[in-house]
Amino acid sequence: MTTARRRGRPAPLRWGGSIALAGIGLALVGGYLQFGDRAGAAAPDQAAISTPSVKSPSAAKTPARTTTAPTRKPAARPGRPLRISIPRLEVSAPVVEISIDEGSLTPPSNPQKLGWWSGGAQPGARLGSAIITGHTVHTGGGAFDNLGQLLPGDTVGVTTSRGQLAYRVTAVTTYRKQTLAKSAAQVFDQSVPGRLVLITCEDWNGKVYLSNAVVIAQRIA
Repeated sequence: MTTARRRGRPAPLRWGGSIALAGIGLALVGGYLQFGDRAGAAAPDQAAISTPSVKSPSAAKTPARTTTAPTRKPAARPGRPLRISIPRLEVSAPVVEISIDEGSLTPPSNPQKLGWWSGGAQPGARLGSAIITGHTVHTGGGAFDNLGQLLPGDTVGVTTSRGQLAYRVTAVTTYRKQTLAKSAAQVFDQSVPGRLVLITCEDWNGKVYLSNAVVIAQRIA
């Protein structure tokens, strides 16, 4: 969705029905926080393959040939996000920790920085939603100005304290503020398979933002 941009300062990312959201957010933390810090599933065991021996003169003289299974680079473990990269939008922005304050999840005041909700999952976790928010500035200059223009299949890179992660966008949805408040339990869900959730404001009407753009992405590496 394309929105006309006008001069002004960035607005904080406020949720319609913010008091209700605070209650949902705290309930999610209390109910599912233990999942947010779990490491990813361990790599499957590699079973050895045995072959029957063949009794022959040549077999006795020729040493058996062994085959070494190719090794895979271990996947990065869950970690605190440090930077988000979105190639399609030419975005590369640092990430800092934020928390719910008086019913609102407000991104850093610097519109070029993003905020990770520390009450949710870490990127790379086996379960839970890693929530990252950022400002949209209707005059331009916000890290998430064009977030709503992403399409399913676009990629998002996350640099964490433990390595690099890659995600693929699976859904892009624009919610009215009141609708997002009602859908907060699904957006903030910490019981789902690990995923990345990116959120910003949308639909500037000259005074306030009327909607939020929400991007869901699944880990691919």
